[in-house]
Amino acid sequence: MAAASPPKSKTAAAVPAAPPPPPFEPLPPPKVYLFRGAMGPIFSTGMDRLGEKLTQAGFSADVYEFTLCRLIGNRVIASYKEKAAPIVLIGHSMGGLCSIVISEMAAKENIPISLVIAIDPAHATGDVPLNVERFINIFLSDSVLGGGDVVAASGFRGHYASYDLKENARVSHINIEKSDDIHRQIVEMVTQLPRIPPQIQADAVPLRYLVPADTLVELWDSGVRVPVRRGDTMESIAAANRVPLWTLAQSNSLPENAQLTPGQTIIVPRHLTPPEPAAAMATPPAVPATSRK
Repeated sequence: MAAASPPKSKTAAAVPAAPPPPPFEPLPPPKVYLFRGAMGPIFSTGMDRLGEKLTQAGFSADVYEFTLCRLIGNRVIASYKEKAAPIVLIGHSMGGLCSIVISEMAAKENIPISLVIAIDPAHATGDVPLNVERFINIFLSDSVLGGGDVVAASGFRGHYASYDLKENARVSHINIEKSDDIHRQIVEMVTQLPRIPPQIQADAVPLRYLVPADTLVELWDSGVRVPVRRGDTMESIAAANRVPLWTLAQSNSLPENAQLTPGQTIIVPRHLTPPEPAAAMATPPAVPATSRK
């Protein structure tokens, strides 16, 4: 009897590879809207200087009084509908409140706001709405004229960072918006904005810092959870991520010399794009000695 031929092995059907994602196309240049606070031409002149720097960097940047808030908000919405471009809102004092009001107006039209920066906003400032992708608050919690500790609305999935500068005796409500170093960081953020690819924001951890007196202030976008490996310490993680040790202590409610366990996660502040090598010092121009407002 002839030997039976061995059964032919079945060849598994080739599974087609998933197509690569389309290349990221940079966004159009953002449009920047800046808002002064009350008596803006006297007390919010830092907004004008920041607007000039943004214009010199090649951006459309206009400065307004906060009293025109809803009128300008309608213009922002109309401009976006005519030609979509990233929207950046920056406001000092009542101008910070205005930035949130315009964000709320845009939310009703399903229009995203790419970046909102509030500089010592008024206490009455509302919560950050869900259409804001990045929010930064730089404020003085003990300020009477500002002091708005702005929080994000429930369900917020964007990037959030809050910086309380009340420990810095050289910073007051009427000079906080004049810091050249903070201006530099804001111009850098706006410059990099069109080049930031879409990101999954589920891993974004909000940051809230009480910045130590006379220390470097770096405007991170949000935090990210980093797993602890064997041998890691708070100091080694800070060094590896090039962040001050105090930021890890505050983000994680731990002492700076806390003992860490492998597998544990530590919240580390981050930028969405690499920063310039120089850190920013929140040291505004010298002003005559006055009591903090």
